Amino acid sequence: MIEVKVLHLALDEKNQFPVVILETLDRAKRLPIWIGPPEANAIAMELQKKRFQRPLTHDLIIAMFTGCGIKLPRVEIVDLRENTFFAKIYLEKDGELIAVDARPSDSLALALKAKAKVFVHPKLFTDELDRLVQPEPDEALLSEEERAERLKKFLEGISPTDFGRLEF
Repeated sequence: MIEVKVLHLALDEKNQFPVVILETLDRAKRLPIWIGPPEANAIAMELQKKRFQRPLTHDLIIAMFTGCGIKLPRVEIVDLRENTFFAKIYLEKDGELIAVDARPSDSLALALKAKAKVFVHPKLFTDELDRLVQPEPDEALLSEEERAERLKKFLEGISPTDFGRLEF
């Protein structure tokens, strides 16, 4: 497994869907993972260190883990099958470690909130996926704040009826 960090969130210009970009610690490889708007919002809030007055779902899960004495030391993005990424969340209690199947988007949101390490299986780093996340010349000039603002505007414009129109 290769340790990565969440580099940033972006908006896929082709289908107008959020993408979280993971980057190896040595900055040699990047991995895009397309995610849903609610998870993008949770990840964006954590990256910007913003909090709602009341806990959101991922906050609640971390609070429950903490209350039960459970640690979340790591998450792993483990596979890609039929254009779907698969992940595992590792939970630790009393020295025992268990792996739980999870969506990558939820895994990443929880990892950011728990300050857990994130790992990716080496087979997922392909030249094709890496090329997808090389910034366009004009996008390379955007600051993190400008990219965040672009994603925020997209997320604010989503209505519940939009979910019925998505095509996969």
